[in-house]
This record gives sequence, C-alpha cells and structure tokens, in this order.
Amino acid sequence: MMILMATILPPKLSLPLNNKKSRGKHSFHSKYVFFSNKPYPKFAPLSPNLHFSYDTVSVFASPAQSKDNKITDWNTKIYEVCEMGNIDKAIKLLYMSPKTEIESRTCCSILQLSAELKSLQDGKKVHSFICSSGISIDSVLGSKLVFMYVTCGDLREGRLIFDKIRNEKVFLWNLMMNGYTKIGDFKESVSLFRQMLDLGVEVNSHTVSCVLKCFAALGSVKEGKWVHGFLLKLGLGSYNAVVNSLIAFYLKIRRVDVARKLFDELSNRDVISWNSMISGYVANGFSEKGVELFKKMLYLGVDMDLATMVSILQACANCGDVSLGRAVHGSGVKACVHWKTTFCNTLLDMYAKCGVLDGAIRVFDLMSVRTVVTWTSLIAAYAREGLSDEAIRLFHEMDREGVSPDIFTITTVLHACACNGSLENGKDVHNYIRENDMQSNIFVCNALMDMYAKCGSMEDANSVFLEMPVKDIISWNTMIGGYSKNSLPNEALSLFGDMVLEMKPDGTTLACILPACASLASLDRGKEVHGHILRNGFFSDQQVANALVDMYVKCGVPVLARLLFDMIPTKDLITWTVMIAGYGMHGFGNNAITTFNEMRQAGIEPDEVSFISILYACSHSGLLDEGWRFFNVMQDECNVKPKLEHYACIVDLLARSGKLAMAYKFIKSMPIEPDATIWGALLSGCRIHHDVKLAEKVAEHVFELEPENTGYYVLLANTYAEAEKWEEVKKLRQKIGRRGLKKNPGCSWIEVKSKVHIFLAGNSSHPQAKKIEVLLKRLRSKMKEEGYFPKTRYALINADSLQKETALCGHSEKLAMAFGILNLPPARTIRVSKNLRVCGDCHEMAKFISKTLGREIVLRDSNRFHHFKDGVCCCRGFW
Repeated sequence: MMILMATILPPKLSLPLNNKKSRGKHSFHSKYVFFSNKPYPKFAPLSPNLHFSYDTVSVFASPAQSKDNKITDWNTKIYEVCEMGNIDKAIKLLYMSPKTEIESRTCCSILQLSAELKSLQDGKKVHSFICSSGISIDSVLGSKLVFMYVTCGDLREGRLIFDKIRNEKVFLWNLMMNGYTKIGDFKESVSLFRQMLDLGVEVNSHTVSCVLKCFAALGSVKEGKWVHGFLLKLGLGSYNAVVNSLIAFYLKIRRVDVARKLFDELSNRDVISWNSMISGYVANGFSEKGVELFKKMLYLGVDMDLATMVSILQACANCGDVSLGRAVHGSGVKACVHWKTTFCNTLLDMYAKCGVLDGAIRVFDLMSVRTVVTWTSLIAAYAREGLSDEAIRLFHEMDREGVSPDIFTITTVLHACACNGSLENGKDVHNYIRENDMQSNIFVCNALMDMYAKCGSMEDANSVFLEMPVKDIISWNTMIGGYSKNSLPNEALSLFGDMVLEMKPDGTTLACILPACASLASLDRGKEVHGHILRNGFFSDQQVANALVDMYVKCGVPVLARLLFDMIPTKDLITWTVMIAGYGMHGFGNNAITTFNEMRQAGIEPDEVSFISILYACSHSGLLDEGWRFFNVMQDECNVKPKLEHYACIVDLLARSGKLAMAYKFIKSMPIEPDATIWGALLSGCRIHHDVKLAEKVAEHVFELEPENTGYYVLLANTYAEAEKWEEVKKLRQKIGRRGLKKNPGCSWIEVKSKVHIFLAGNSSHPQAKKIEVLLKRLRSKMKEEGYFPKTRYALINADSLQKETALCGHSEKLAMAFGILNLPPARTIRVSKNLRVCGDCHEMAKFISKTLGREIVLRDSNRFHHFKDGVCCCRGFW
C-alpha cells in the first residue's frame, strides 16, 4: 500500500535529486541558461518521460534528503517563475530564500530574464545578492553577469566583470566587442579583437563581422584588408555571414568594385547579400545600378524583405523613378509592411524627392505613428517644393503634437526660412533653439548663420558666429559667402584674412571670396587668391575655376579671363554663361555671340540665365537685329519662356538704340505685367535721347511701382536738368525731400599697392586733394586748348558755366583717375570703379586722358565697363 501511494506522489517529492545519475537522465536545457556545460532539471508533475523503479522509491526520507528537497524547492520555484517571465516574483523569492541554499545556476536564470527584459535594476539586485551571499563567481556566473550588464546597456560594469573572469569563450568576447560597437567606441572594440588574437581565443564569423564593421567606421582600409586575408586563412571565406560583412566593409570604404566581385563570387547568396549590395550602391551614389541589381534579384526569384524595400525606395528617390517607387509601395502593402514606420518614412521621402508632394502627404496622413523622421521628411518636402510657409507651419504643428524636433528638423526648417527669406520665423526657431539648449551644436549654428545670411541679416549671423565654441570650415565659408552675397566685400575679405590664420581654406572658401574681390574690382587681392588656388591645386574644382573667370571679368581683365576659360578642360553651362556675360559687360557683343554659338556647338543648351546674358551683351553693344534674333531663338528653338529679365533686356536694347516709341509699344504688348526695372530701362533711354515728354509718362508708371526708389527720381531730375527745365528739377527735388528720400552720393575707388583709396563727389579730404585739383585744372585747360569743352549739362545744377565746370571737376571718378595718374607707373592701367553710372563729361575726360597722356583706363560703373585707349571707349556710345 505504501509502495502504491508512492507511485502517485508528485515526482518533485519523491525523486532523489542528489542522485547524479538520475538528474542526468531526467533533465532539460533551460532556455534561460546558455553558459553551463551541464543540463538543468525541469520538474513536471506526472511527466510521462519520468520512469520510477519501485525498489528505489521510499516514502520515508532521511534528514539529509529532506534538506536537499527544501533547497530544491527554492531553486525550482525560482526556475518556474522565471519561465513565466515574472521577474518581480523571482527577485522576491530570491531574497526570501536562505542565502546558503541558492545555487549559482538559479542566479543565472534570473540574470538571463533581467537581460531579456532589459531590467538593469533587477539585474543589479541579483548581483548584489550574489556578492552578499558569498556565491563564487565562476566563469559561468560571471559570463551571465557580463551578458546582463552589456545587454542592459551598462557596458562599464560589464567590462569590470569581464576583465576579472576573462576566458576563452568567443561568445563573451563577441558580446563585449558588439557592445562597444553599438555605442560607437570602435577603437575599443578593435582593441579587444587584438587581445583575442594575442590570447589565442579562437575567433568565429561573428567576431570577423564585428571587427570589419569597426574598421569600416574608422576608415581603416589597410587593417580591413588584413582581416580579409586572415579570415581566408582560417577557412571562413565561404561563410555567407563573413562574405556579407566583407561586402559591407568594402562598400563602406567606397570600393564598390571589390564588393561587387565578392558578391558575384558568392555561390549561395541570401537576401542579406542582395540587400548589402543594393544599399551599398545607393549609399555610394550608384542608385541606377542598385535598381538594376534589384530587378535581377526579382528575376532570380529571391524574395525581398523590408530592408530591400527601404533600400530600393531610397534608390527611386535618388533617381526620380516614381513608377518603380509606386510598385514597391504596392509590394509593401501586399507584404503587410506598409504599417511599419521605417517603410512609411522612406516611402514618404521617395514621393517627396520625386516631386509627388500629394503622395507624400497621403502617406503622412495615413501613418498611425509619426516619428520625428516622419515630420522632418515632410517639412523638407515642403521646403524642396518652395512651400516654405507650409514647412514652417508644419514645424509648429509638430511642436504642438508633442514631437520634439531633432537636429535634422531644426536645420531643415531653418533652410525653409532661408529659402523664403522669412527672418521673423527664423528668429522664432532661433528662440526655440535657445530654450532647448541646442545652440552649442555646430550643425544648428551653421544652419542659423546660413538662414540669417540669406535673409540679409549679417549682424545676427555674425552674433551666432562669435558665440560658437567650435567653428568648422563650413562655419567660416557660410560667413564669408554671406558677406559676399550681401554686398559686404570688405567684411568678407577681412574674415578671410582671419580664417587663414586658423585653418586652411578649401575650394568652397575660395569660390566664396573671389566674388568679394570681383565686387570691389580688387585685382591685386584677386591675384593673391589666384596664387593660392594654383599652389593648392584648386583650379580643377569647377566651382573655383568659374569664380576665377568671373573675378577677372569683373576686375576688368577679360583677356586673362578668356585665357583661364580656355584652360578649363570641361566647361559646364555656368562656365560658358560667365564668359558670355563678361563679354557683354565689357561691350564686346560680337565676342559674346561667338562664345554663345560655340557653347551650343559643344552640345550645351542655354537656359534662361544664358539668354539674359546674351541679350544684355547685344543691348550694350547696340546689336539690335541680333538681340531680336536671340529673343526669338529662345522661345522657338529652346522653349524658354521669357521672364521679366528678358523683356527688360529687349526694352533696354530698343531704348539705347533710340527706338523709344517701339520700346513703349513693346511694353504695352507684354503678356506679363511689367515691373519697375522694365519701365526704368525706358526712362533711362528717354534721358539718353532727351525725350522729356515720354520720360514724364514713363515716370508715372515707375513711381507707382517703386515710390521709395530714389534712383528713378534722380533719373527724371537729370533728364529735366539736361533739358535745362530747372523749375521741374526744383519741384522734383522738393518731392524727394518731402518723402524723406536721399540720393546715394557718387563714390569711386581705386586700388594702388593693394590699398583701396575712396573718393566722394565734391570731397577734398584726401591727403593728395591739392595735387589732384591742380592736375584736373591743368587737364581741363589742355582740353580747351585742343577744342574739348566741358559738357556742363552733366553738372545738373542751375548755375553759370564756371560754377558748373567747377562742379564737374569734383566728380568722384575724375578724382580717382587723377589719383591713379599721380601714383601709378606710366605703363600701369588705371582701374577705377564707381557706385553710380559715369557721367558724360567724365567719360569725355577719360577719353582725352587716354589719348593725351597715353594711359589706358578701365572704368567700371554700376552698369558696365568702359575701356579707354587712344581716345576711344569700347562702349561706342551705347551706355
């Protein structure tokens, strides 16, 4: 009877657990324990796998057996609780149990569960229990502790234990290496790999994959190639995981050809192999090849996964292949991954970059979970389409939804503000940056400076620049470029001087500083920059070469500009356009036409800017028929729709040629509303050809469109003055005074020995003012002797001839030319720049000086260049 009762008792009460043979027979491998070499018991009541022998079962247990049963009870209960995933109860039972009765394997089970739940706090409790209980931390328990700490993100504590129990288990080494790799400490991961080799720990495919990833991130090409050879010696070269890691390594270091060779030699490619190669093509700028490989993958029947779809959607975005993108979208819906955030974000970005904004918005609206990436992608899409107001609105909506913008969001919305010229919105974003302590981030600061520069607020940009703790080359380039584009060339050159003391300029820096030299017509500074370009091999940079040609053109040396132009091996549309525009502003219209035709023969089709340049060249050379022909070619052959700038060129061409009535009729027949520039071109023609009546009619339109522009009032006043309608001049000047408008004073400057000398009209404060005055009087007397008389109508004052003549002598361009004669060697060209148009009398005097003194003069005014040589100007009167 007793024997019969024993057979129906639960096994956990009757099985002699201290019997090693029995424990080995009736055992299981716990899913919570990876490091033990022995199986751990799993107790299941009435398990059919348990067989009992009557002669080994006893109802009455000895005292020693009872003690073992109690110990087993605590350990078993904790095992069972761990299997159910109840970490809180497992910890509670652990601390309730007698410390001397808990086995290390039980602690391993709870540590494994802590790792799976990423519960560092519970894992630390177990570690504390182990230490207080005096449980020996052997290699098994130590390994489990390391595993828990690394998995829960406490790499420092994990490393401390790892260093104490370091063994030859490759899993543990791989665990530590991967831990450092995940936090970006690639050097420490590589250091562990080297220690492995020194200690003779046998590496496996996971080790190789990890260290290759580290070498790729560090750009350690030589070391990565050594690992390639090392794994081939180990015989790991045929493992898919290893070859996939090699492919990823070579793609990361931009050796696409080697990666493709490895891929082609891999006989048993898995989807990871295909994904690595496709994403590598996309990341290295070969999206078309990525698409080709994707199609081959489908042809061979390899099923794509989410990673494949994400990569190919990126490729579609780069190629603008919206058709394939839509097909992948459909595949994603069929595969039920269309709800995954990663897929949706990439899909949204694809539609946005392909110009299908509606599609991007639909994806956004259907997303149940929107991450910061989602919002940023749509903000960027609006900005890309020129809808900056919508981009800014979405940024504020994102903030209201409680999604915190990241660095990319901030830089994107700042770019939208910059494109829109929205300074107030930009300042709001700047306030947000301050409130969220993001102003120390260099990318944010660079984007802020760019926004302020493009909105024309260089003071704010400079404030950000000065407060930056660390500046990179982009910071300097943004400020230098901002000063150049905002017509602050002196500040740009000054900052460039500061920069070269701190870091080496790159191609972008030089492309930014050259326009500043061009703006000042500072040939000496431009030549210095040219020397730097040649010494550092930057002329091969297309952007730099184009800027250099433009600089020489605007400094009045078109011959040298052409020499450099001819040296550029591959000319893009900008290169050709710069040269065409350069010829135009120097009055070399026929050269401009020849260059334009050469461009088309070279297979480069002109755009709207190229046509503005050629029409401008025709206008400033009096080539009326040619100008009309190019205007028609633009529309009929090149399908370029005329814009206001093109119409302005035609009006200017007609007005300069004296076809004032035709120009007026042309304006009236325009399909788009003319702006002040177009009417202003006709007003300028009226002044040249002294048509006061039409000038008054045209001025009404100009003043209506731009009532605050002083230049147009001055232009009409000068028209009246030249016609000696002094009463009308007086009325107009009173009108200017009532409006509080001020005329920009005439200002000219000349560079002598790398120093710029500035002259203002009527100003005698220059140290050499007396010498200049004497020279001008002497030249004026000589002009009279030879039959040249002052064109006093350009004095534009109601006074007698002597007073007018005196006023003419004080014009700024005359002062600058006289200074050049006094201070430059006889063979040196006199180069003068003026902020306004040169007056007729100064133009005549320049011709006289060039003939009488044999001096070549290059005068750049606000409109064009004038080359004076042997008494002749290149403008031939068309100015």
